[in-house]
Amino acid sequence: METVDEVLKEMKKISSPEARATQKYFGITAEDTFGLTTPQMRSLAKHIGKNQPLALQLWKTGIHEAKHVAIFIADPKQFTEKLIEKWLKDFSSWDTVDNCCGTIFEKTPFAYDKAIEWTQRKKEYEKRAGFSMMAALAVHDKKSEDKKFERFFPYIINESNDERNFVRKAVNWALRQIGKRNERLCKKAIRVAKEIYLKDDASSKWIAADALRELERYLAEGKIKNVGSGKIKSE
Repeated sequence: METVDEVLKEMKKISSPEARATQKYFGITAEDTFGLTTPQMRSLAKHIGKNQPLALQLWKTGIHEAKHVAIFIADPKQFTEKLIEKWLKDFSSWDTVDNCCGTIFEKTPFAYDKAIEWTQRKKEYEKRAGFSMMAALAVHDKKSEDKKFERFFPYIINESNDERNFVRKAVNWALRQIGKRNERLCKKAIRVAKEIYLKDDASSKWIAADALRELERYLAEGKIKNVGSGKIKSE
């Protein structure tokens, strides 16, 4: 498959009402969707292989599953800051946000700066992208020092009162994943969660309580995997 038409034809062939129902159940409400499972989209992308020109064309279709396949076959090295911002503005579902941040955006030189910048955006999915990026970096960037993740804490605290579902869940996700990197960050994340709880609004209290429940358990049970050195070099 080397053309958009060929890919879309295959998508329609393997789509199903059951997959569409599952998407709806998980809050994926993109209007233009065929109904494919994630394994189906991954398999399709694997069959295609890396293909940046085709990825750009598939993304332009606006079709939910075509965007996911585009993400899987795109080349992060060919993403400029301008292209990243263009794709960001096209987000129309939380799963596209998370897949894009965790598959492409986090691998670009702009990842850490964009993670912070996007937390100040007004649109729900653009703002979610900032915190989704933080979570993705916390999981996948094994070598960075703690101070790069500590930079995220003030933004997590400041935006915890955003009551929109897909924002607050991403704030919570970022806090938990940073805390799971090593024991030192876990203790810091717990202190941050306690500070968030004191803000006393409903969203902040939910984010904090959920994060504390998981991080305190992980710490007590010795489940922290100590990703990264946990060391901070002098400035």
